[in-house]
Amino acid sequence: MTANDFRRLALSFPEAVESTHMHHPDFRVGGKVFATLGYFDAGWGMVKLMPDQQEEFVQAEPKVFVPAKGNWGKRGATCVRLKAAKKTTLRKALVAAWLNIAPKRLAAKFQSA
Repeated sequence: MTANDFRRLALSFPEAVESTHMHHPDFRVGGKVFATLGYFDAGWGMVKLMPDQQEEFVQAEPKVFVPAKGNWGKRGATCVRLKAAKKTTLRKALVAAWLNIAPKRLAAKFQSA
């Protein structure tokens, strides 16, 4: 997985847009961040999960997913080692992150499609 692969997947969700925050790209829906690229290093991304979702992804793929440091990680921010990630696994994490942030009407429409 490359940064451009991550970007394409993140932008494939309805109403997802790319912006910039703290000198690295982020991906938003409804004005809220659901993923970022380049957090701690160019070879990493981040998905904004719920703590229970984070635990599942980290346990299933510990070489791919790592909780972010500090309180941010305790709240579900999950770092993604891009080189180790497979498209299907990353897509599942991005779906979860997008659904966590997307407006309810948009999330409901996406889930029913």
